[in-house]
Amino acid sequence: MSFRIQPQPVARPNRCQLFGPGSRPAIFEKMAASGADVINLDLEDSVAPDDKAQARASVVEAIEAVDWGAKTLSVRINGLDSPYWYRDVVDLLEQGGERLDLIMIPKVGNAADIYAVDALVTSIEAAMGRTKKIGFEVIIESAAGIAHVEEIAAASPRLQAMSLGAADFAASMGMQTTGIGGTQDSYYMLHEGTRHYSDPWHWAQAAIVSACRTHGVLPVDGPFGDFSDDEGYRAQARRSATLGMVGKWAIHPKQVALANEVFTPSEAAVTEAREILAAMEEAKASGQGATVYKGRLVDIASIKQAEVIVKQAEMIAAI
Repeated sequence: MSFRIQPQPVARPNRCQLFGPGSRPAIFEKMAASGADVINLDLEDSVAPDDKAQARASVVEAIEAVDWGAKTLSVRINGLDSPYWYRDVVDLLEQGGERLDLIMIPKVGNAADIYAVDALVTSIEAAMGRTKKIGFEVIIESAAGIAHVEEIAAASPRLQAMSLGAADFAASMGMQTTGIGGTQDSYYMLHEGTRHYSDPWHWAQAAIVSACRTHGVLPVDGPFGDFSDDEGYRAQARRSATLGMVGKWAIHPKQVALANEVFTPSEAAVTEAREILAAMEEAKASGQGATVYKGRLVDIASIKQAEVIVKQAEMIAAI
């Protein structure tokens, strides 16, 4: 372990983030009643330019008017290259009350983007006397974003979560695909006439996980565009979970249960983790740094892995 201890991310469930357009207030109550841990009301891509002002007003009203329960409530503002984002921030913080937890900043390319929003948010909080400090989550959606991913992860103590936005990321990278996440038909290795498909998003997701874990930020898998493909969604979610991501977006209500299924530790996994911790306690009591559990070696590193699973299960059980 480095002399500089990696900070821990915020301790809250983040298995599924359910997105809905801010221009459709009729669905807000249904979103609040869903099984998602995080609700993201969108003012950006899902809202047409002519509808921006009304969507913003609807979201501002819903922050206090809707009972969001114990869910984390986030609003995705418009990009910093647009004429809308500053008004999104001002109205949300001056008119929206203190129920709002997070602002999601899209298309972040460098740390200066975070600084710009942070400066505005800090000024408004001071002027309004807000007692609850707003957190940030960001989306990596460009070549610049992935190139500067570590400086972005370290840009502000407000930052809680980071996701990969596959569609805009693919466009920025010049990738020959119109798919949003998942397996790509042309991305494969050929061996003895058989195609073996690999994951074109893997390297970017791994970079995000590494940057997030270094700086105490939650790494979250982004959207999966084909909401008719449950198995494709599960497959991508499982890959992301294995890499160390804590949850995944849902762009359709049916994806919420799929995300919760994948990112909730199974009863068997939790039982095994607790047994490993118990086995290591016995080993420590007898002066040993390692022991054998079900025919395999477990040691100090195994304790850390098991503790992650147990902690996650306990957070979910407390919902």
